[in-house]
Amino acid sequence: MANTYSKIYLQTVFAVKHRQALLQKTFREELFKYMAGIIKNEGQFPIKINGVEDHVHLAFSIHPKMAVSDLMRKVKANSSKWINEQGFLSHRFEWQRGFGAFSYGQSQMPTLIRYIENQEEHHKKQTFKEEYLDFLNAFQVGYDEEFLFDWIFEK
Repeated sequence: MANTYSKIYLQTVFAVKHRQALLQKTFREELFKYMAGIIKNEGQFPIKINGVEDHVHLAFSIHPKMAVSDLMRKVKANSSKWINEQGFLSHRFEWQRGFGAFSYGQSQMPTLIRYIENQEEHHKKQTFKEEYLDFLNAFQVGYDEEFLFDWIFEK
């Protein structure tokens, strides 16, 4: 796409399958670096990646030729494969199906970066479910809670 100029900022959020607390502190930093490498290898620009035991937030800039769903499929597939190959867990690791994607303007990025950096502190006050529903509502994303992730532990 010659003469195409853009700066599209996104935050994506996705959870460990069944929201299990499997992302241990001992390997989280390595995982986030690995995810950043996947994003770079796809020609996109990672800005900040962080999360807690049961979910991850990725802030990045994406070129219009890249479909967000393709990038997230690659990030999730390759990172779960990496976790399993490293032997961090005694059983197979999987991400929950799907993800949330939210767009931001340039002026909003410093606030988003701080938010992502402070995930551990943030989740002392709010659950992942509360946080995710807040994002969906703030960005006016329609959803049916019955199909929103797999809230198996609350049914």
